[in-house]
Amino acid sequence: MNASAGTIGVTLVLIVLIIFVLVILVKAVRIIPQARAGVVERLGKYQRTLNPGLTVLIPFVDRLLPLLDLREQVVSFPPQPVITEDNLVVSIDTVVYFQVTDPRAATYEIANYIQAVEQLTTTTLRNVVGGLNLEEALTSRDQINGQLRGVLDEATGRWGIRVGRVELKAIDPPHSIQDSMEKQMRAERDRRAAILTAEGTKQSQILTAEGQRQAAILAAEGDAKAAILRADGEAQAIHKVFDAIHKGNPTQKLLAYQYLQTLPKLADGSANKLWIIPSEVGEALKGIGNVLGTTTPDSPSDGPELITRD
Repeated sequence: MNASAGTIGVTLVLIVLIIFVLVILVKAVRIIPQARAGVVERLGKYQRTLNPGLTVLIPFVDRLLPLLDLREQVVSFPPQPVITEDNLVVSIDTVVYFQVTDPRAATYEIANYIQAVEQLTTTTLRNVVGGLNLEEALTSRDQINGQLRGVLDEATGRWGIRVGRVELKAIDPPHSIQDSMEKQMRAERDRRAAILTAEGTKQSQILTAEGQRQAAILAAEGDAKAAILRADGEAQAIHKVFDAIHKGNPTQKLLAYQYLQTLPKLADGSANKLWIIPSEVGEALKGIGNVLGTTTPDSPSDGPELITRD
């Protein structure tokens, strides 16, 4: 009985030793994931910073603090009311991109670096936007982002944090100001539309007038060329007729006969009431009379005769 009791006692001791060893191994062996860092305290004092990989600690002497994320983090802060230079309250949403570069400083230099970054962003934003009016605040986002990043990066450097970017998600002015801005933009768009319409009408009229002027110039040039060509044709025709007459050697009797045939054409037309017969008519009649073998009474040839027709 004593032997069995001793065996049970030894077994319990072995079990306790095994559990103790397992606890020591769990406490001593730690695996740090990639992009993480751990701060080790030995007897309550900073001892070292653990990098990713396998590491061994002294159980019950070393204490591993919560791991820190070394990746770039994005934190969106709730809208903050900010007063502009022209005493208007605008609501601004901010987004901060930061990264822990020194785990020891991020652990011991600041209690809560995320809250610290938020408060620092809010105060810096109020200082920057407070020196701008509403229009400048709405159109100077890059300038505001640059100033915020510079101030935050300088202040958080001693906390072991690097601020990469600061972005303004939204700048919301009061509703009354939004209505006024919409009315102003609508009026501006209407003004631009009216200007563009007037410019289009003006340009259209200019082009139309230019087209009409070009058409008139081309028509005049065409008429001039046509008149020149007609005159050249008539001149050539007259020249040919003149040459043909001289080559044919016409007699005085033939010319008189053609002259008399032309006279009725002078009175052709219902509007002709008066025409003048030249003095050469008498000579033409004499020539025709001689051809026919008859005589005509002498007629005065001192001047043209005036003949009227009812």
